[in-house]
Amino acid sequence: MSVVRFFARPMLASSFILAGTDKLRNADDTAQQLSPLLRRASEALPFQTDEKVLARIIGGTQVGAGVLFALGKSARLAASVLAVISALNAFVEWRSADISSKEGREARRNQLLKNITLTGGVLLASVDTAGKPGLAWRAEHLAADARKTATHFAADARKTTGKKLHTADKAVRRADRAVRKAVDHAVGA
Repeated sequence: MSVVRFFARPMLASSFILAGTDKLRNADDTAQQLSPLLRRASEALPFQTDEKVLARIIGGTQVGAGVLFALGKSARLAASVLAVISALNAFVEWRSADISSKEGREARRNQLLKNITLTGGVLLASVDTAGKPGLAWRAEHLAADARKTATHFAADARKTTGKKLHTADKAVRRADRAVRKAVDHAVGA
């Protein structure tokens, strides 16, 4: 891991870990803020769950993904989870912000910009391969290498077969001449 990644991941993850911890501690407030979304989520689930439990699950997921990201373990997956959670937070905080005063509107805008910035950061991290090629790149290059190898084998086979055909053709011509000579010699004698 590079020095930049070593310091940047925990710095970026710290915001998510603290926010997730806050969601776990204040599950009632979180459930109230997320109420419209959690209600839809609980209706979509095949089993009945309390909104407070779903709020705790979201908080725990945020803490877990933040810790994994900070440690660099499954960092791309953890960053993807954090991006989804960050987008969800941006939406919820945007809808629940107080906009009755100028200060409230400025706070709403600043919070939205912070959430967009965090979402962008973890989206970048979700595609960061840490200098190692991703699966798509590996598959593409494996296929290209296989095509090259097959082309080389085909060229070698053509050369080898061509030489053998040329040698066989010479042998056939010699045999033909020998047969003609033998026939001419037998007929002429």
